[in-house]
Amino acid sequence: MDWTAQLVDQLEFHWQGQLRPRLEGLTDDEYHFSPAPDELTWAVRPKGTGTAEMRAGAGDFTIDFAYPEPTPAPLTTIAWRIGHLVVGVLGARWHSHFGGPAYDYMTHVYAGTATGGLEQLDRAYAGWMDGVRGLDADALAAPVGPAEGPWADAPMATLVLHITLEVIHHGAEISLLRDLYATTR
Repeated sequence: MDWTAQLVDQLEFHWQGQLRPRLEGLTDDEYHFSPAPDELTWAVRPKGTGTAEMRAGAGDFTIDFAYPEPTPAPLTTIAWRIGHLVVGVLGARWHSHFGGPAYDYMTHVYAGTATGGLEQLDRAYAGWMDGVRGLDADALAAPVGPAEGPWADAPMATLVLHITLEVIHHGAEISLLRDLYATTR
């Protein structure tokens, strides 16, 4: 069995058949929409306007966060979820495991528009998937290494499956926010 093909097909099926088509036509208003008050929401906001304990980003927009994360965690916007997928899920792993550009929350230039956010998401997704396509059976079985902290000894296949779950999970949240926007506007 070609395990690399199986792992690639699993995420590509979701990406091409469900998530990416659901993001077509995303407007800037939807990108920043929250059904909760600003003080209960983490978002990507113009620099200096964030409401969270901490903000990160090197450009004109920053992403809200706190460490440790509060319980319950604040509601997040589509822009926040896309920023998280771009930086913390796909981009950081593309960099750490496949030599892609550096991604980190503090220095990332967050997109203030839906078009910009989707361009960043598409780029990080493509980089991650190109890397995964290059893995053979030995590479899938090899430990992921120190970039994954306490999971350094886990096989690469475990990380690939984890990233797939993260994309599906956050993609479902993004889709729900689009549904809420459509039914409350």
